[in-house]
Amino acid sequence: MRVETIYRKTSETDINLTLNLDGSGQHEISAGIGFFDHMLTAVAVHALFDLTIQAEGDLHIDPHHTIEDVGIVLGQTLDKALGDRAGIARMGHAYVPMDEAMGFVAVDLSGRPYTIFQAEWATPAIGQMPTDLVQHFFETLAVHARMNLHARVEYGRNDHHKAEALFKALARALRTAVALDPRRADVASTKGTLT
Repeated sequence: MRVETIYRKTSETDINLTLNLDGSGQHEISAGIGFFDHMLTAVAVHALFDLTIQAEGDLHIDPHHTIEDVGIVLGQTLDKALGDRAGIARMGHAYVPMDEAMGFVAVDLSGRPYTIFQAEWATPAIGQMPTDLVQHFFETLAVHARMNLHARVEYGRNDHHKAEALFKALARALRTAVALDPRRADVASTKGTLT
């Protein structure tokens, strides 16, 4: 089982996160930001990750630190759970429709972080989550998971639907990329390493 736990406490946030890459979508998520919790739940369910997140942050200031720091810890936990990344499919992509919206995400667990993010928002926030922090979360996750991540909203009108399509597409892409290939014993790289 590829399971890792990271506890991170700063003056801004206190986060305890456990991730099981070979789970069934079980989740217990509380970051204190309703829409963000909803999106993290979607990641667990659609990636088939078992995911526990208990996060407390300085929400009296704003949600930025909490969302950013959850991205840091989730990325670090994903990186640790992957180990040397031997045997994984490495790459994955998904299109996910959500009513009138369509989201696309492609990932490469290459060990080299990079993010391309394309989305336009009609509103400043979805619930208590500022829409600009959707991109920031994806970027932060990519850096700390050491992955290449391309995400875009193909089209859509409703910001809730657009964001949810992206998070579900992220989950589906990760589900494919972390999967173990029974035909591969080493890393999927001509270099022989993913660093």
